[in-house]
Amino acid sequence: MAKIYYDKDVKLDVLKGKKIAVIGYGSQGRHQALNMKDSGFDVIIGQREGKSADDARKDGFEVVSAVDAAKKGDLIILTVPDELHESIYNEIKSNITEGKALGVCHGFSILYGLINPPENIDVVMIAPKAPGPTVRSTYVGGSGVPSAIAVYQDYTGKALQKALAWGHAIGSGRVGIIETTFAEEVETDLFGEITVLCGGVAELIKAGFETLVDAGYQPEIAYFECCNELKLIVDLIYNGGLENMWYSVSNTAEYGGRIYGKEIIDDSVKENMRDMIDFIRSGRYGRDVILEQRTNMNQLKRYRELEKDELIEVVGKKLRGMMKRGKE
Repeated sequence: MAKIYYDKDVKLDVLKGKKIAVIGYGSQGRHQALNMKDSGFDVIIGQREGKSADDARKDGFEVVSAVDAAKKGDLIILTVPDELHESIYNEIKSNITEGKALGVCHGFSILYGLINPPENIDVVMIAPKAPGPTVRSTYVGGSGVPSAIAVYQDYTGKALQKALAWGHAIGSGRVGIIETTFAEEVETDLFGEITVLCGGVAELIKAGFETLVDAGYQPEIAYFECCNELKLIVDLIYNGGLENMWYSVSNTAEYGGRIYGKEIIDDSVKENMRDMIDFIRSGRYGRDVILEQRTNMNQLKRYRELEKDELIEVVGKKLRGMMKRGKE
């Protein structure tokens, strides 16, 4: 079982008198920085001029370039998207000097060699298990979101404590900081996104919708049954687990789901999932992503164009508009 840390395990003096430089002021950067500031930490923002920089100043932060932030910071946290890590790191690396710490919120760029840190710094990760706005709203509400924590490189002997202090500062120590490794965090994250959370769910929804429509049922009814109601089911699972969901639905739904769901998601699906684990662990998927990033996301853009006008999107847009009008 995983080791879980809480606020009682954190030694805050490891960052006492230190400056935390948050590079990027997007969803994670802004909300983590606000939490850290409210937790009493000295935070500056590395952000190029524009709306995000203006927002950071309005929020009460000193805003400097990424290069200057790395020069001033003792813990430098990259919160920008993965595809920007390499170029930004190359800009700031000469200012990440001996004894400093480099932090990331996702280990992709470290694991796949887009960033090759020197041996004389700490390299750590805090990966919140929620979007940035939720990191902020739960903190303000007196709680927090769980985070994964990992140490890639411990030069000073204090890397873990630095990461724990970061996790404490954003509120994760209130609910639990789960120990992992960079490889485990990246590989499970990619697997979950592809097979279940994004790719798997999207394809399951579309397959169900298209099967009903092909069988002669109205697209609007198919949309409600295979897409719209999914949120209600996910909320039940989120609030109480799978058994809470089974308890909350009708006996007919439970019978059909428990008995015949396994005929849809069968051993062949699990075999595809095992193949995907192998694909990810081998590094081939990571190389695919990096190549896509370096070719202007052309393949992804093509798929966006192919799928944006599918029938399920057309019907869904109409029904969501109808439901929105009903609330007015």
